[in-house]
Amino acid sequence: MAYDDPKTPFLPINHPIHQSPFSLKSMLTPHTFYVLLGPLLSAVICLCVTFDGPVTSRNMLAVTAWVFAWWLTEAVPMPITSIAPLFLFPVFGVASADRVARSYTDDVITLLLGSFMLVLAVERYNVHRRLALNITLRFCGEPVNPPLLLLGICATTAFVSMWMHNVASAVMMMPVATGILQRLPASLSTPDLAGGKFCKAVVLGVTYAAPIGGMSTLTGTGVNMILVAIWKNEFPEAQPIGFNTWFLFGFPLALLIFFALWAILCLLYLSKGSTIALAGCMDKSHLNRELEMLGPMAFAEKMVLAVFGLMIALWMTRSITTDIPGWGALFHGRAGDGTVSVMVATLLFIIPNGKQKGEKLMDWNECKKLPWNIILLLGAGFALADGMQSSGLADVLSKTLYFLEHVPYLIIAPTVCLICAVITEFITSNDAAATLMVPLLGQMARTMNVHPLVLMVPGAIGSQLAFMLPTGTPPNIIGFNTGHIDIFDMMKTGLLLKIVGTAILSMLMPTLGAYVLGTKGGVD
Repeated sequence: MAYDDPKTPFLPINHPIHQSPFSLKSMLTPHTFYVLLGPLLSAVICLCVTFDGPVTSRNMLAVTAWVFAWWLTEAVPMPITSIAPLFLFPVFGVASADRVARSYTDDVITLLLGSFMLVLAVERYNVHRRLALNITLRFCGEPVNPPLLLLGICATTAFVSMWMHNVASAVMMMPVATGILQRLPASLSTPDLAGGKFCKAVVLGVTYAAPIGGMSTLTGTGVNMILVAIWKNEFPEAQPIGFNTWFLFGFPLALLIFFALWAILCLLYLSKGSTIALAGCMDKSHLNRELEMLGPMAFAEKMVLAVFGLMIALWMTRSITTDIPGWGALFHGRAGDGTVSVMVATLLFIIPNGKQKGEKLMDWNECKKLPWNIILLLGAGFALADGMQSSGLADVLSKTLYFLEHVPYLIIAPTVCLICAVITEFITSNDAAATLMVPLLGQMARTMNVHPLVLMVPGAIGSQLAFMLPTGTPPNIIGFNTGHIDIFDMMKTGLLLKIVGTAILSMLMPTLGAYVLGTKGGVD
């Protein structure tokens, strides 16, 4: 960019300014209405709404309405809306500028920041593509076995999504998947034939495997990090959820849902004659050609893999069990997962890449690609969660969910999960749904005298089970845009997967969740 060159002035000189004529008619547009919608909703709430609690709870509701109105309508770019709490909180008297700013520098933010830097290094040297092709090649079979090949593509997507953001995983794997499908002749690719159904299964598999794999780890999806940060902020006296703790619960959950996805796709789209139909046009040659084009693994790729492995190892061993504390005990709890993420990312700027003298694995110019929109959205989520808690709004809103007090314990998880899944499916993004619902569920759990994670975890997982509509999540949009699937395919497959995912979560929460997350009883 221009400001990277020290000889280029920051502000352009003698740059002509083209002004368009102003008219009142040009201002009367839907976009103008959307921009004004946020302030108007805030004004209506401040003038007409009264709570039994403090005035700050009403003001916090006004701020929340403003921010969510802009998020839903996209009247203002999402990153700008995400930093709106920095001026709205002080103006409405919800919190000081210093307090709200701290939400944007949480340890979870640093965890995401360092992880994204490593993802950029992986993408820079095509490590992700090499891994995807190698793993998929192992599942192709000779002759081709469609269910096994589908399993390989979906498993690769889920594995990559465990360590990369699920959106990035879907973006990376969809071209690999569609490249394999290009081997099919047009005569077999019609929707009613075996080839067309296999195309639907592959695209749906990649679309859904990305968010499912992201459930396994804290870094796989922003919702997991929102849950962990809200848990730490609202219950500072409780044991924090570390990378290892979540993995022990999230990985079995994701694994069961993943195999349910594979079984559903095989049942709906892979007939007994698919092997015969695809045998003549799908083999390992396409994958081998793609792999040969990448050439042998270079020194830089090996070092990126080594750094990647180091980060995973440090995450897994920082806190192992109560009897085996892990290396984090050496620092008396002062080091977190974000510490590991940033430290490992720093190594990328120190280790040479072996290509040119003095050139490192990463340089700052590559970091311009960092997804600041996701980072700022996460910071906004933390700020809103903290504001709801400190203003008393969480107490007020939690009373609207008191009907769950009369729900039997065994169906609390599916009820909460389905509520959050519907919100994500039809109203807003999974990050925004988790930001809104998880703090309320934690507050409600206090009034119900149950462990907060009994409600908060199903709320967070439920917000990720948005599989029915293209607008549910970004991976859904990516899959829908390939042209291989339609809305009916997503609704049919997504509804089954949503039901099965909810059932699996309902079984794991009182069993594995009680053991790993310690949800028996209250918070210590």
